[in-house]
Amino acid sequence: MRIYRDKDVNLVWLKGKTCAVIGFGAQGRAHALNLRDSGIKVVVGLYRGSRSRARARRNRLKVFETAEAVRRGDVVFLALPDTEMRAVYKKEIAPNLRAGQTLLFAHGFAIYYRTIVPRKDVDVVMVAPKGLGPMVRSEFVNARGVPGLIAVHQNPSGRAKRTALAWAKAIGCTRAGVIETTFRDETETDLFGEQAVLCGGTSALVRSGFDTLVDAGYPPELAYFECLHELKFIVDLIHEAGMTGMRALISDTAKWGELTVGPRIIGARVQKEMRAVLRDIRSGKFAREFIHEMRTGKKQYQKLRKAADSHRIEKVGRDLRALMTWK
Repeated sequence: MRIYRDKDVNLVWLKGKTCAVIGFGAQGRAHALNLRDSGIKVVVGLYRGSRSRARARRNRLKVFETAEAVRRGDVVFLALPDTEMRAVYKKEIAPNLRAGQTLLFAHGFAIYYRTIVPRKDVDVVMVAPKGLGPMVRSEFVNARGVPGLIAVHQNPSGRAKRTALAWAKAIGCTRAGVIETTFRDETETDLFGEQAVLCGGTSALVRSGFDTLVDAGYPPELAYFECLHELKFIVDLIHEAGMTGMRALISDTAKWGELTVGPRIIGARVQKEMRAVLRDIRSGKFAREFIHEMRTGKKQYQKLRKAADSHRIEKVGRDLRALMTWK
């Protein structure tokens, strides 16, 4: 894959344009401030009663109601949760779009699963920083950047890719490197990573390890330290140096355990389940179930959250973290 860097991209593709950021959560704030600091004209769109209005104004940004921000924008960034995006788009954004504008997303879910179907005479692009909003901002402030992805879904102007690249540069991503992908690939890999490894897989592995030790009679505090607290140290090593780099820095005992026991824990059965999870994502089954749950009261969602939040590891963790005055 080609990696786009600062030298490959010209901000002139955004100069003279107004970028409307709809929403002011973690990603919306980071994008808006980075764009502004890159010399790009920015307006923020928020509904009248939003508590984020005062925060955006404290950050020296012009704030308008969502519909007005859309009308003012040449590029309109939907910095909204997937669960809210469809309703806001239908009510406030779609009626105020005009031919020649660009719709920009930071995640492909709404476009790929067609919860939003844009009109054909607007460009539709994605710029997806591979980092949380606060990191996108802090890295930019420190003259660095987080890697990012771009994708083009509609390109009636013939300039969609240039717009996406310019936005990626304006928020700092080209400092680290930007890769071109598709809405489909970004959506499917992002969902799979969240479910099977980063959030679902990791939290389930931590809870299972904790329960195994506690059920065997070990103090829950020791189980917490070994299965959750020290996870950060290993993840930091992997993040900085990769698997091999991590392996080079741990003890021989840990190396031998990783090489011989790890495949027993995450073996063929787990990979079989991972393939099933990926099938559900690719077929749209996960998206259909998620959208249905969000639109019908969230009863199962709330039940599962309550059960996870009440797991015994949570109480032990709260008590121990309260003692960690250095954090």
